[in-house]
Amino acid sequence: MSSPAMQPALITHNAEDLIILFDELFSDAENTRLIKGEQEPIYIPANDKQAFHQVIFAHGFFSSALHEIAHWCVAGELRRQQLDYGYWYAPDGRNQQQQAEFEKVEVKPQALEWIFSKACQKQFRISVDNLSGEATDAGPFKAAVYRQTLFFCEQGLPARAKHLVDALADFYQRPIPTAAHFQLAELG
Repeated sequence: MSSPAMQPALITHNAEDLIILFDELFSDAENTRLIKGEQEPIYIPANDKQAFHQVIFAHGFFSSALHEIAHWCVAGELRRQQLDYGYWYAPDGRNQQQQAEFEKVEVKPQALEWIFSKACQKQFRISVDNLSGEATDAGPFKAAVYRQTLFFCEQGLPARAKHLVDALADFYQRPIPTAAHFQLAELG
């Protein structure tokens, strides 16, 4: 048994730290700020009332912030000019067809969120986000997220995601995640 001095220190995942890191990287370069929200997450592009783009995450949750940043990293320039990136969204309670559409657009963001989570040693939980909807087999979705994660690790991350992973790994003193850090079994 190792002594307490030999055990790794527990990492505190504070949303305020994430806000500061994000703003240092992107507030000037991308005119975008990470905002702690009180309600559901949303992306609001700059407009005549607000000079900067806002990535608003839910209820101050660290994992929500990582997830919303992942959506922002996936969205192209034209999408970032639209409210919530112009994506269709049906809330919890989706039928199988709606759930399939949801999962199709969630593969890349959830793969990035998993990579971000590894970079700061935060547990990642895949989300099918449909607790009261029709039952579906989450296995194919988990496999798709896993494959996309490996693809990002092997072929390279989008530029904004790469900057964030580097900053997270540095801040939390973790290695840059590689494909070897991920196992399909982690997704449950």
